[in-house]
Amino acid sequence: MILAAFPARLAYGMVGLDLYFKVHDDTHSIALAGLAAGANGIVGSLSTGMRAAVIDRLGLKIPLRIFVPAYAVALASFDACHGAKLLIGFAAILGFTAPPINLSVRPMWKTAVPEEQYRTAIAIDTASMNLGVVLGPALATTLALSGHPASGLITTAALILFGGISLSSLKFTKQWRPEKREAGGQTLLRNPGMRLLIAEGVLIGYGTGNFQIAIPALSSLHHQPRFAGLAFGTTAALSIAGSLVAGALGRHIAPVQGFRVIYLFWFLATIPLAFVNPGWSLLLVLATFGFIGGAEQVYYLEQLELIRPTGSAAAAIGWIWTTEGSFGALGQSTGGFFSQHFSPHFCFAITTSMFGLGLVLIFVGQRWLKPFDRGRAIA
Repeated sequence: MILAAFPARLAYGMVGLDLYFKVHDDTHSIALAGLAAGANGIVGSLSTGMRAAVIDRLGLKIPLRIFVPAYAVALASFDACHGAKLLIGFAAILGFTAPPINLSVRPMWKTAVPEEQYRTAIAIDTASMNLGVVLGPALATTLALSGHPASGLITTAALILFGGISLSSLKFTKQWRPEKREAGGQTLLRNPGMRLLIAEGVLIGYGTGNFQIAIPALSSLHHQPRFAGLAFGTTAALSIAGSLVAGALGRHIAPVQGFRVIYLFWFLATIPLAFVNPGWSLLLVLATFGFIGGAEQVYYLEQLELIRPTGSAAAAIGWIWTTEGSFGALGQSTGGFFSQHFSPHFCFAITTSMFGLGLVLIFVGQRWLKPFDRGRAIA
């Protein structure tokens, strides 16, 4: 599954910059290019929960077989579009119709691997997804700045098509069936644990959005614009390492307990951000932040599988991603204002504050999570 899905995950990492470079080349406007990429990201985040609900109702085959080829054709056609209004509108439509690749992979691990291997599978899967985040932008930039700018969109479309077809052809994909909802069972929003995680997602999403805009803003103010790429690459690379370590070690640590403990260190790792400038000190802080964040993802996803109601295998993570992505976009928007009128370090302070509030929320609401805790990894 990891190998089958990776081309599409790589394409996901490319889409934002593909759209940015295409609109910039067509309009010669950075603002319009950023608006197109932002519209794609925001609409994609807002519609994630809806796509997840479709999977929980129809299964995996139909959504993949419809969304994948349609999206690939639309991406390849984007290069033929011209004019700011059309390009921005088309970018938003692409966000709404993005194939549910990651949403399709997540539910299958529960039945694809034995119970004792579930945490390891989630760790490797998380590392694979983060690797696409690292390599995708680099590949998109290289192709967009080559002698054939359209090659970026065409390559992304081909990767989506290849990855989507490969994933939909797997035995696990064909055999996977949506869970039957229990009669009178809880819905997502009536589940106290899910409400707690969604509220926490608001805080983490907003804090992460400020972080994502503070890095390039700080790099630009120090006349080191290329440092932003190195900073994001370091954070993403160490998050891959962190997720793999979490999967390989501590298998007897209960997921809810592990999540709480790692969350504390994750919060502490954000504190130095407000006091460092571009250089080795910031890279060291980002490496620590990324490593702990990668480990936290593994325990978070394992905990989510315990808490979610039956029949919401895709919808649970889908609505979490919708919440985090939407408030992340809001954080990026306000973070730009704060960086310009105050300083990027002010954005970092907001990140620390949001992570701190998230930590408090988790500890105050642990009575809704603790009943799901167990002495070892779950399936």
